[in-house]
Parts: sequence; C-alpha cells; structure tokens
Amino acid sequence: MKSSRQLGYEFFALTDTGRVRSNNEDAVAIHEAARLVLLADGMGGYSAGEVAADMAVNLVGSELAQWLEDAPERVSMAAVRQAMLVCVENANQAILGAALANPQYLGMGTTLVVGVFRGHRLILGHVGDSRCYRLRGGELRQITRDHSWLQEQIDLGLLTPAQAAVSGLGNLVTRALGVDGEAHAEINEFAVEPQDLFILCSDGLSDMVGDEGLAELALLPIALPDKAARMVAMANDRGGRDNISVLLAQAGPGGGGAASKRGLVSRLLRSR
Repeated sequence: MKSSRQLGYEFFALTDTGRVRSNNEDAVAIHEAARLVLLADGMGGYSAGEVAADMAVNLVGSELAQWLEDAPERVSMAAVRQAMLVCVENANQAILGAALANPQYLGMGTTLVVGVFRGHRLILGHVGDSRCYRLRGGELRQITRDHSWLQEQIDLGLLTPAQAAVSGLGNLVTRALGVDGEAHAEINEFAVEPQDLFILCSDGLSDMVGDEGLAELALLPIALPDKAARMVAMANDRGGRDNISVLLAQAGPGGGGAASKRGLVSRLLRSR
C-alpha cells in the first residue's frame, strides 16, 4: 500500500462574476488540512442561487472537514464515501428546508462538486453539471458526468457531443441540491498519480472555454494561481455570460500544499 506521505497536494481557487451577471452565485472552498475541496453553482431568482451555493459549500465543507479531522488516519475509503454521502444529504435537506420556509428562496438549488484527497486516492462526489477534469500525461479528461438534459440526450444516442455543444438549447440540470427530498449524489473513487492536475469548474468556465481551451491552459508550465487567472480571463474574453469558478488541485511528491492536520485552514473565495 502506498503511503499518503509520498504524495502532497497544492490547491488554488478563483471565482469571478463574469461580464453579464450582476452577482456571483458560485461558491468555492478549500480545507487544506483535510484535503477537501468544494465548488457550487447556485440557481434561483434574485440572491437565492447565491444562498444555496453558499449553504452547500459551508454545510458540506464544515461537517465533512470535521469528520475527516476526527477520523482515524487509516479510515477506509468506503467510510469516507459514506461520510461524504451523509454530509451532502444533510446539506440537501437544509437547502430544501430553507427554500420551503422562505418565499424569496422558493425554487433555489445548487450544483456541487466535492473532492477528498487521501494519499493516492480521490473520493469525488457531484450533483448537477459542474465538472471535474483530470490532466494526466498531457491528456485532459472529464471525470464527472453531467447530470443534465443534454447529457441524457447524448446517452440516448439522440445527440452527439458535438451536436449538443452547438445545439443552442439550455443545459437544464436534472439533479441539484435543494430541489428534491434526496440529493442523488454520484460518488466515485479515482487513483491519483504524481503530477496529476484536477480542475473543478462551474459551467461558466467549461461552456465558454471548452475542453480544448481548458487543456491548452492546463498544460502551461506556470503556477496554479496564474493558470486559474488565465482560465477566468479566457472565459471573460469569450463573453463571460455566466459566473466563472475554477478550483485547481495539483498532486506532487513531497509535502505539497497541505497544512498540518491540527491547523485546519479553510478559504472561501468570492468575487462580487
């Protein structure tokens, strides 16, 4: 079994309102000591989407980070998966409850991508169409599957990915936190290799930049903050029609960017 000390991680996140929207309904968070990352893209009128995204990131982040901090060092991956599932379901109930209790929040919801890095493994959960990509050996691959109407049409063979990209049809999500009694989170486990780069993003980035542009920027031999800034800038240069969020997680040998387990560091980043 590979030791977790053989692999360190560096994290960076950036979120931007974009060129069209008046407020930012995305939310991102990094809990470095727990090696926990989260990204959400809210939906709903007025500020409701912003509320839902913040609730998802805060509730799942705080509860799961505490569980990871208290868990034994050799806790099983199955236990991490179950803890993630419970935390996501708890957040779903809280967001749904807030929507039902407050008329101004009626109809709000949010996507969520949440990742936990432990040694050479990644436990990755997601709901909705926010994505996670992995860059390995020069090849970029999307490792989440969109929970969206367009993806369903692709799966049914009614549209090709190329046709879906130029269809002009709204990419309606088929799963979201806060809209149903169950979150229906999809949780998968992936092997992590040294130098892997994981890119979590909202559709404000993936729709504007596309896989080819994202791969081009991800391959640049520059620091994570510079990569994130260039990704956001490219999305804005191409219209910036939605809020734009990106969270980068870089695997590498040695200590990486992880803090000590006792000194939990959490960062919430938002651009108004």
